Amino acid sequence: MALDTAPTKTSPAGPGERRRLVARPATWIAWGVFAFFFVNLAGVIGVPLVDSFGERWFTTWLPEGFTTHWYGDAWEEFELGQVFSVTLVVSVLVVGLSVLIGVPAAYALARREFPFKRLVMLLFLLPILVPPITYGIPLATVLYKFQLAGSTSGVVLANLVPSVPFVVLTMTPFIEQIDPKIEAAARMCGARTHAVFLRILGPLLLPGILAASVLVLVRTVGMFELTFLTAGPDSQTLVVALYYAAFSAGIRTQQSIDAMAVLYTLSMLVLLVIAMRFVNPAQLVTRSREDT
Repeated sequence: MALDTAPTKTSPAGPGERRRLVARPATWIAWGVFAFFFVNLAGVIGVPLVDSFGERWFTTWLPEGFTTHWYGDAWEEFELGQVFSVTLVVSVLVVGLSVLIGVPAAYALARREFPFKRLVMLLFLLPILVPPITYGIPLATVLYKFQLAGSTSGVVLANLVPSVPFVVLTMTPFIEQIDPKIEAAARMCGARTHAVFLRILGPLLLPGILAASVLVLVRTVGMFELTFLTAGPDSQTLVVALYYAAFSAGIRTQQSIDAMAVLYTLSMLVLLVIAMRFVNPAQLVTRSREDT
């Protein structure tokens, strides 16, 4: 009996296999880009972090020794206690005033129809879309003219310019999700305007207010341009004090500046972790819908 030695035909690769073969180079490229990004990020963060604990670091891979006294030196040399207190005061005032002004304005935009409403919304968008330096210089000129710049009040007023529109644009969708019939029912039961806002709308808008507050807090702590243009010697926030420590005249130890930079990075990281933990847009929208 003869054996069949004819070559067998292999079935061609299906569409799924072809897609996988084509996708493999793209996947490797994507992983390469991500790896390159994280390596650079680790270098940007790791070098100041290691240098802030190093004694001397010139030509070796690692410092010759490690110490923590640079943080104490930076705290005393740059008066970080006052800087942190100013940053806290400015941030709290900006967040509070932005919420007090922005929430009623967002309610008016969400519930009322009036001429040029789209134009008003566009005007609210401008301080967020336009780079702060473009309107920061004329704003600082006005504040200096009225002797408000150089103080904590001037820094707060300057930071309110982008913060209030940010609260308005954040809160308007939350208010639009609440059924107006709820407010009408409360008014029919005898509730006055302040009671409707405090007892009815307040609990429903709490997730949105929390989201706007945390995001404004992060934005204010990291705002450099407006604070730099309007701050004085006693009203500098942490980011402006870090700039002066690195670039102003005089001789300063690099390790102390790096220690200050690490403290600033840690403070921003804490704020971002809080924002990611408590301000999830998907969860906030879901909560608002469940409440309504």
